[in-house]
Parts: sequence; structure tokens; C-alpha cells
Amino acid sequence: MTSPAKILLVEDNTADVSLLRMALDEQKEKYELEVLQSGEEALRFVEEHKTGKRKPEPCVILLDLHLARHDGLEILEAIRSAPNLGHIRVVVLSGFASPAEEERIATLGALYVQKPFHLSEFLNLGTRIIELCKSAATGEGKLTVASN
Repeated sequence: MTSPAKILLVEDNTADVSLLRMALDEQKEKYELEVLQSGEEALRFVEEHKTGKRKPEPCVILLDLHLARHDGLEILEAIRSAPNLGHIRVVVLSGFASPAEEERIATLGALYVQKPFHLSEFLNLGTRIIELCKSAATGEGKLTVASN
């Protein structure tokens, strides 16, 4: 990757945002992290991409499953229906997902990852996110994130 990885994080928990930012800061590669703190902001982001008001596209979207008002599944569906965003790799993060939610996430072509509980797991997640951006840039690789 020659330019910084552009990563979008949709997360309403400030502690999780801080931990993820710290995990990404530990990586050698540079990145730009945009944080949206609500489902409303995420849906506005999708709409701005649909209309061409917003560019560039992130290499990966990290999406909290359980947000107030608009849950992650609703946002994921909106992302997948947006022509400019539908191809982007999405990792859905949650402390808990029901089997039905996990199935729906997979059906929509995203990866479900349980939120890490330990710092070492967050650091590992940071590494995997950068790897996803690298593989997205080259068009290689499948959407996988190894959990510790």
C-alpha cells in the first residue's frame, strides 16, 4: 500500500474506538480512520456515496452490529445496495450476535468477528484490518479475519 489505508469505523462505544485506534497505531502502515458514532451518520455516509458527494471509498468498513436506532444489519444492507460501496469489505463487530444475525451477515457478504476482550486480540485485529486493506488494494484474498 503506497497511500494510507482509509478505514471507516461505525462504533458508538468510545472505549472500543480508542482500543481499535491503538491497535492500528501499532501497525507499520499508515492509515486514516474515520469514525462515525451512530447509525444515522452511517446511513448519511452511504447516501453521500450514492450521490457522489463523498469520495474516496474506504478499503474496509468496520461496523458495530448493535447501534442505537439503526442496527448494523440495516446499515450493512444499505452499504450492499450502494453501487459505489457494495464491493467494499465489511467486518461486523459485536460482543454477541445471534445465529440468525450471523447468517444474515454472511448472506450479505460480510464477516462477523466477535469484539476482542483482551488487548492482544485487539492488536491482532489491527493487523488483520491492515491486511484486508492490502488485499483489497490488490484485489487478492478472501475476506477473513483470524480470531486469536
